[in-house]
Amino acid sequence: MRQRPPQAAQLWLRVVAGRPVRTVTIELRAWCAAQLAAQGCTAWLLLWDHASWHRSSAGRYWMRQHHQQVKRGAVGVRFVVCPLPSNSPWLNPMELPWVHGKRAGSEPDQLLSADALAARVYAYYGCEREEPLVMPKKVA
Repeated sequence: MRQRPPQAAQLWLRVVAGRPVRTVTIELRAWCAAQLAAQGCTAWLLLWDHASWHRSSAGRYWMRQHHQQVKRGAVGVRFVVCPLPSNSPWLNPMELPWVHGKRAGSEPDQLLSADALAARVYAYYGCEREEPLVMPKKVA
């Protein structure tokens, strides 16, 4: 049996209007899971730091519910969570690209609007622009 060649990694970028609270993180997970399922993927490896929105009980509950639906035959992807040790950014393969993206998008002597900064970041990474995820009013 021939193996499929590995696919190039694809970067999806979503901007958050507000803080990345658990509700927004759940919405992002659902969006990414749908994108991956549409491409025929069955699992998603998540390398996570210790941000509170990654470990929230609401987020863990949503993931359990999602897994149960996938096990019962619903179309979707499984999540494989690999938590990173505390204070170890060198283990996160995304840290270095983020640093370069932040430097390329910012202006040291000029304050950019959120839209201008988002446009620069999307252009730098070559990502399709998506609607921003919005923090719910009741959390603000």
